[in-house]
Amino acid sequence: MTLAEVDASAWAELESAAADPQSAFRYLNLCSVDADGRPQARMVVLRRVDVARRLLEIHTDVRSPKWQEISANPLVTLLGFGPQPKVQLRLQGSAELHGPASECATEAWSLLPRSTRSTYMGGPPGDDIGEPPASEGRIADADGQAFFGVLIVRAESLDWFQLRHADNRRAVFTYDHLGALTSCRWVNP
Repeated sequence: MTLAEVDASAWAELESAAADPQSAFRYLNLCSVDADGRPQARMVVLRRVDVARRLLEIHTDVRSPKWQEISANPLVTLLGFGPQPKVQLRLQGSAELHGPASECATEAWSLLPRSTRSTYMGGPPGDDIGEPPASEGRIADADGQAFFGVLIVRAESLDWFQLRHADNRRAVFTYDHLGALTSCRWVNP
């Protein structure tokens, strides 16, 4: 494959993963840095990809530590691995936060199934659950929306790595703020 084909293939894989729960790249590791300067990593679900602009959409609870970390430092890394054909994608860039009152979050919320919305109806991520309530009543759907946020990661670089029986391959791509490819090169794995 040429560098152009590698770049196109990686982004096509990400784009299809946003719509396919069975895709290996549907679940990515999002890395940020906490207030103590320690790296933090967690799995997130890739919800949407804009290939032309090199944007990746992720949903989160605005009460989560990752929201606070990204508020303080928007530089993030997304990492995924596809077992076939043994490709690792590492994207670095900056994340934009879109809170519950934003147009972006409101639109994304409107597209979520009720089962996914329920994720945002409980207490803050990481808090003790305690005793479940006696009634089956949950926080109202609209209350869950008050905690729903969208992260839009603007990829500034893509590090593509393929494991092979012999001759592993690695390429690095960089993009400008509009998503245009500005450089690409093969590098030692």
